[in-house]
Amino acid sequence: MDAPTPAPSKLLPENAYRKLKEGEEYNPIVPAKDTRAEVTPWSITLGVIMVIIFTGASAYIALRAGSGIEASIPIAILAIFFGSMRKPKSTILENVMVQSVGQAAGVVAAGATFVIPALYLNKLNAAWWQIFLACGIGGFLGVVLIIPLRKYFVKELHGDLPFPEATAINEVLVTGESTAKGAGKILILAFCVGAAFDFMVEAVHLWNAGLTTDVLPWGIGETLKGLRIEIQIAGIAALFGLGLIIGLKYASIIAAGSVLSVLVLVPLVYFIGKNAGTFTFGKETFDIGTMSSKAIFDNFIKPIGIGAIAASGIIGILRMGKIVASSVTLGFKGLSSKGRGEATAERTQQDMSPKNVLLIQLISALAMGVLFFIVASITSVGDQSYTVGESLGFAVVGMVVGFLLSFLFTPVAAQAIAIVGVNPVSGMTLITVVLAIGALILVGLKGDVGMIVALIVGAAVCTALSTSGALISDFKIGYWIGSTPRNQQRWKFLGVVVAALVVALVIPLMDEAYHFLDPVTGLSNDKVLPAPQANMIAKMAKGLMADPASQPWLLYALGGIAAIMLLMAGVPMLAFALGMYLPIYINMAVLAGAICAWIIARTGKTAEEKKARGEQVNLVAAGLMAGAAIVGLMIAVLRLTGIGAPIQYISVGVDYRIEAVVEGKPAVVDGKTATWCDDLDPESRKKCGEILAKKKYETDESGQDVLDAAGEPVMRHAWYEQGIGRGIGLFMLLGLCFACYWLSKLGARWQMATAPPGKDQEET
Repeated sequence: MDAPTPAPSKLLPENAYRKLKEGEEYNPIVPAKDTRAEVTPWSITLGVIMVIIFTGASAYIALRAGSGIEASIPIAILAIFFGSMRKPKSTILENVMVQSVGQAAGVVAAGATFVIPALYLNKLNAAWWQIFLACGIGGFLGVVLIIPLRKYFVKELHGDLPFPEATAINEVLVTGESTAKGAGKILILAFCVGAAFDFMVEAVHLWNAGLTTDVLPWGIGETLKGLRIEIQIAGIAALFGLGLIIGLKYASIIAAGSVLSVLVLVPLVYFIGKNAGTFTFGKETFDIGTMSSKAIFDNFIKPIGIGAIAASGIIGILRMGKIVASSVTLGFKGLSSKGRGEATAERTQQDMSPKNVLLIQLISALAMGVLFFIVASITSVGDQSYTVGESLGFAVVGMVVGFLLSFLFTPVAAQAIAIVGVNPVSGMTLITVVLAIGALILVGLKGDVGMIVALIVGAAVCTALSTSGALISDFKIGYWIGSTPRNQQRWKFLGVVVAALVVALVIPLMDEAYHFLDPVTGLSNDKVLPAPQANMIAKMAKGLMADPASQPWLLYALGGIAAIMLLMAGVPMLAFALGMYLPIYINMAVLAGAICAWIIARTGKTAEEKKARGEQVNLVAAGLMAGAAIVGLMIAVLRLTGIGAPIQYISVGVDYRIEAVVEGKPAVVDGKTATWCDDLDPESRKKCGEILAKKKYETDESGQDVLDAAGEPVMRHAWYEQGIGRGIGLFMLLGLCFACYWLSKLGARWQMATAPPGKDQEET
């Protein structure tokens, strides 16, 4: 495939990005006989630190906004930045190793956040060790399944595949020597800005970031509310930074999906159905005339978005038909070519031993089966449980399905990354879950236990596909620069283990602090944790295995039709579908960030300065989101009632009433354990009686405690909830845009000062 590629830097050979002529060889920057430092305590330790930071950040952003952080470029810049500060200065191979280990952060976070929350959404909480093992085993499979294909993708197809993402990272590593100090400083400054901003918003509550038309004066807000029209913006750094990096084109498409859902379909449903009275749909009874705009969106519009997301993923796979078809032969080609010339291969072409690769594949597959067996045998829901023999049969089926789909889809993920830079992992994961459920149903597994096993299978496969797709980029970067593939492969396992452990802690923490299911309504808590991919998979899994009759299949089908119409119109399906599903306050915040980025890229006196400022926006965005995400995880800890919820002592605009909330109901009434708690199981009954603090706060018009999105009774001060608090929020959002502008301007000045036009810096 021919595609425009950047001119290689002075350090890279002229044939780095083009096809080789007959008999021509590519010689990397670091020759095979060069034994400069590569795997060192410095590179591995810094790589692990990057994994911890960016896994937590990626998981947090993915759960809050439905899209993760692209961590590879920030990690590469930080590797150079910190490496230039040590003595002796880190080598380019050490920087490659830091990036290679650190890259596990984003891919494992994607595998976990796409699937694991689906368990919580179906009220099937996963233990941390289940998350850890599913993601860890899946990550190991992704590594060893792509190793046999490395030479084919990286060496034999040199110049045929554009590798857009790998090219961008490679340019940073090769040409970043001269500009790394400035770029690293911008990343760190942006990190501090994002952390400070969101801490003030979500912990201290100095202002209200929830901007909404409901509070518009002169009765305008009430009129719009009566028509079920409401525009909202969540003015937080995490979402604003996501808009900076997405750009105006895709942010506008996502926002357009929200406009259609919230400002067209919701009012339309209300206008048509407000006088229809009560009716039953999907085993639930509704009266549209009494429903709020959010209730209409949750029950009638969001399922259309889910259908559109699912259809977009499947259509994406079908459009890659040639890749999917060739993947089968590629997989077997990799198996048949193992061991050829490994003993005599030069350093830059040495892979792990084929025997070890096969052994790890076998151990990973068996470990997957053991995990499924344990999950099936120890899980019982109500009177549903299975014998050892039945659990063993389910485990074998799950293992075979999981391994085969990982084997078949691994080349698909790798080729997609190599060609377009996008891994269609959500579509492949949906297909995996559907096929796994179908196979498990055929052997007698059903209900909640069946969903748990099927979703654990999906998590393992999703992580495998994410890992293999990203690792092929690692291999290509190493090929260009001259790394040892075997080192990249061996130490990737460490990155996977650390990342799997981080997500195994982060996801339960996010559920305990914020709740995937709203404790009051029992619906998806999209106010805090939208997790769109997981919602889609949760709905599909429940519909297929638990209660098909209760699912809004008609609305899913309408979403599928919408996706086809978007395809015909040439509109990016998945982006628009995500907009239809995600709450408008997220998408408007993303759009605000994209508009800010558009403005920044068009300021400056010269074309060179404008270009430099535009390039700095991505660095600012990465730092902003990482800082906001790390602080977001800290705030989640501060909200935990088990440690006394320290957030109550620092919050200004919101007063938290700390008491046990079980199944969405206050466990304490007038200082006494509520009578309804007596009907619960012993563990929940004990939790029901825990009183961490006794405070009396305001109630709403019905006399009930005001609950926040996490199910905690709170009192929001009048100044915070009304014009003053939200007015300050609007002012601070504009201030955040100015801060991003200033950082981009500063970074551009540093970049232009250290890398004059036309002058490439030699490696030192």
